[in-house]
Amino acid sequence: MTRTGSMPLNRRTTSRVLAGLAALLTCLPAPAPAAEKVVFGTNWRAQAEHGGFYQALATGLYAERGLDVEIREGGPQVNHRQLIAAGRLDFYMGGNMFGQFDFLREGVPVVTVAAIFQKEPQALLAHPGVGIDDLDDLAGRTLLIAPFGQLTFWPWLKGTYGLDDAQIRPYTFNPAPFIANPDAVQQGYVTAEPFAIREMGGFDPVVLLLADAGYDSYSTLIQTRQELVEQRPEIVQAFVDASILGWMDYLYGDPGPGNALILAANPDMTPEQIAYSIDAMKAYGIVDSGDALELGVGAMTDARWESFFLQAVDWGIVEPDLPWRAGYTLEFVNRGVGNELRP
Repeated sequence: MTRTGSMPLNRRTTSRVLAGLAALLTCLPAPAPAAEKVVFGTNWRAQAEHGGFYQALATGLYAERGLDVEIREGGPQVNHRQLIAAGRLDFYMGGNMFGQFDFLREGVPVVTVAAIFQKEPQALLAHPGVGIDDLDDLAGRTLLIAPFGQLTFWPWLKGTYGLDDAQIRPYTFNPAPFIANPDAVQQGYVTAEPFAIREMGGFDPVVLLLADAGYDSYSTLIQTRQELVEQRPEIVQAFVDASILGWMDYLYGDPGPGNALILAANPDMTPEQIAYSIDAMKAYGIVDSGDALELGVGAMTDARWESFFLQAVDWGIVEPDLPWRAGYTLEFVNRGVGNELRP
């Protein structure tokens, strides 16, 4: 009976086939490494003041650096400070330097690795034409200040300008009481509240930016867990660099991609508010001013941290023995990243 089908391969032929397959496999591109999952929590709902982060996500800047970034909105019912302390976030957007001092005081291993805002946008707003054109004009005026403001910038304001606690009334983030009282002064971000007052009250308030008067806290900090700094510094560097480039593109390029994500995440936001906020960030140098002009967006210096810490001690807000130097690192900033994108 005759056997049909292919003849069996001999050893020499088998070796040649295997060698050919091996050569073919070496020519194939290696599979791309899996992107590193990173969760970033903001401190409020999506808005233009977070725009550079959304821009970096929308334009692929994080992905180009091997990061799969998820941005989680903050808000009144969300405590991302607790979540990063518990290790459930990789990065957190801190509001100002007092938040880092709180982490140190509580023994939470969270460290600041970049300061996106060189100026905190906090301001006092007054009615035009009532004689309030400078912070020196606040004596005897009704001041609408929220509880967190009374614990942060108010001691500086009170001590510097000789003001009194009796002047304070609560600010509830509703501008109606301010609009109704020409003698009142309210707190607000230069990027947000003046727009709301224009829309509701029909006038542009006098804006007194505290940072321009010497209140020099960094703001919109990038904070992360100490273990990530020590064990995965390449992840921290990638996130910081991509975020910086996102901010430069958001301010000086087409912010449309980032804005689309903001509007999708926050239905209460409007294109008009976003446009106003971007213009205000540029006009007041909130992001790109001071040391950032040379060192790059996100810049920090030892001198600035020390200066603000010593002032906070003088205001009675921070303990003099707080180990403030352990709360930040300059390892990931001051490299001029993105400077070439500045007009």
